[in-house]
Amino acid sequence: MNLNTSNLAASVGVPTNSLGIILQRGGEELILEKVSDRFTVRPQQQLSSPEQLELNIGKWQRRIPQANLEVFTVEASQLDAAMTNARNSKNVAFASHVYQIKSSNGQNSPSTFVHVDDQITIQFALGVDSSKIKAIAAAFSLVVDKPVVGLNNTFVLLVSKDATENPIKIANRLQSQPEVLAAEPNIIIRTEPHYKPRDPLYSEQWYLNHNNGRELAAGSHIAIEKAWDITRGLRSVVVAVVDDSFDLNHPDFQGNGKIVAPLNLKDNNFLPLPDSSETSHGTACAGVAVAEENGTGIAGVAPRCALMPIRTTGDLDDDSIEKIFDWAVEKGASVISCSWGAAAVYFPLSIRQRAAISRAATQGRNGKGCVILFAAGNANRPINGSVNEKNWVKNVLKGNTKWLSGFAVHPDAIAVSASTSFGKKAAYSNWGTNISVCAPSNNAPPGMWFQTTGYIYTQPGIAVSLPGLGVLTADQLGAAGYDQEDFTKDFGGTSSATPVVAGVAALILSANPDLTALQVRKILQDTADKIVDPDPDPQLGMKAGTYDNNGHSQWFGYGKVNAWKSVQAAQQLRVTGAVAVKEIIGRNNNQVAIPDNNRQGIKSTNIITDTNFVRDIQVTVDITHDFLGDLEIYLISPNNQTCLLQSRTLGRRQKLQQTYEARLHPMLSQLLNMPARGRWTLWIIDYVEQDKGTLNSWELKLGI
Repeated sequence: MNLNTSNLAASVGVPTNSLGIILQRGGEELILEKVSDRFTVRPQQQLSSPEQLELNIGKWQRRIPQANLEVFTVEASQLDAAMTNARNSKNVAFASHVYQIKSSNGQNSPSTFVHVDDQITIQFALGVDSSKIKAIAAAFSLVVDKPVVGLNNTFVLLVSKDATENPIKIANRLQSQPEVLAAEPNIIIRTEPHYKPRDPLYSEQWYLNHNNGRELAAGSHIAIEKAWDITRGLRSVVVAVVDDSFDLNHPDFQGNGKIVAPLNLKDNNFLPLPDSSETSHGTACAGVAVAEENGTGIAGVAPRCALMPIRTTGDLDDDSIEKIFDWAVEKGASVISCSWGAAAVYFPLSIRQRAAISRAATQGRNGKGCVILFAAGNANRPINGSVNEKNWVKNVLKGNTKWLSGFAVHPDAIAVSASTSFGKKAAYSNWGTNISVCAPSNNAPPGMWFQTTGYIYTQPGIAVSLPGLGVLTADQLGAAGYDQEDFTKDFGGTSSATPVVAGVAALILSANPDLTALQVRKILQDTADKIVDPDPDPQLGMKAGTYDNNGHSQWFGYGKVNAWKSVQAAQQLRVTGAVAVKEIIGRNNNQVAIPDNNRQGIKSTNIITDTNFVRDIQVTVDITHDFLGDLEIYLISPNNQTCLLQSRTLGRRQKLQQTYEARLHPMLSQLLNMPARGRWTLWIIDYVEQDKGTLNSWELKLGI
């Protein structure tokens, strides 16, 4: 349990006065603080104009369409009175505070507003029947809405008008119920595109292929021309690009069968076109991945593949993530490219968000799985780690600060960082042990973390532009967009690197449609170029541009994608097969106590003597523990490669009998095609004081 206090409310680990400021999320507890000058309301019926409510309760700011919420601002001294007026209005069904997430050192994430919906996700213990679930729901004035697909005994419940507390407090109280493993309120947070182009750059598509030149290092491209000798893509391979909008009238998105199943979640229709005032980040990303080869304009990485454009609402919550990934699966997406993340310093995913991504990665493509890619981000910070922050403008961040990009670290996601035309780390590119691969993009100072109305928060450390070419891609037609023309020279960031990798993944599946998502990930990693950057980071001074014993770099992952080598490998697998022909089983039945709150943990070993290569892998564990949510479980291979099997998301469960398979667990796929012989180690760490447990046994099953 994360909070250790003797004065417990009806919520495990949450003091009475903290019920409204502790957010349960992904097995963690985040600290919230109420924003003093804004709140949200849900009208009883759709407003024809916000002025219908504005005169009485505040100044209207914007609409959050997927939750039918209206955001209002008031003077801080008038907040309580305005919310009372809203709650007493016959026109208002729901009113809530707006919150900010405090960072690890107690500061607020810059301009990160958290909005609360009326949904709570509850994961009940196995054996809790429907009558008991209904009784618990009634006790808290909740209404069962729907099950969460893929998670046993997990449901979405709605907070009714009769409830006397907000969803955050109710979720915390539910944590005390012995029948409840986890309870999470649905929150809504703005998306953050990972790049906003600024500097004029060269107009050639050097990132695809080049023969050296000004500001071009040898091999800084992805070797696309040799890959195109094998395939330029198939229409049956569909790349879903999830972003803000798409100019589908652009010539590079024309052609028979080019556009498949477009979706506009913002306006709830099927035309994800840009508004007149926006630059259309999605048009640029889609151009990088799949711009059509038509004799004019540019060519995408996979020009003959199809495009599924999915326009988001601009806000992230459980429902919107489910709609995005469920739509992509239902409509036949092969690859899902996401050049965005949550606009927050520290953002773990909810149960439903994790499940939606996992469903797409395991159930998409008729069970072979969709290839899912997320941009690492542009803050020059770890996607999961801490930095001692200083010298930020207005001190918006200061001291030891934890950073977490929940989407990029999802075990089924390929996290993409950025390299430059010089084959070096892009100054802005986020980094860490979860980076899978990198791809070429522009270079620039980190620039800004957030921009909101009236505020720009800039990062310290770099005040000048850094050398490196930008990425040429499609832009909105005419004067709208990034440039006055139909193409922009100024695109970049990990936003641009991600659709490069998405395009390569689409070429891989065009060369071999039988591959699973796990196999595509492994091909991308195994065939990547080991680019090296020996120079220290100009902002933080760290050096991470080389590779460890497992061939991984915190800056570049397993290296820069190489389209030619990837497509070759996919084609070769289509010929040879690589099918497991027999199984080897190692079992360790020695019971071992798991030390409480000990980062060294325990390690238990199975020794394999067979010298064949691993074609499949399964790990089965049997653990009892007072609070399984305290544990992380890893498998360490004979070559000392460490794979996370289980993060701290098990909540109040006390018995774990679980099998982790490479087919369903992408981290294990990193261990395929390596020699089986050697010492395989299960490593279990208990991160929190108080609860204890035992590893009863574990089994390793290798297909060779």
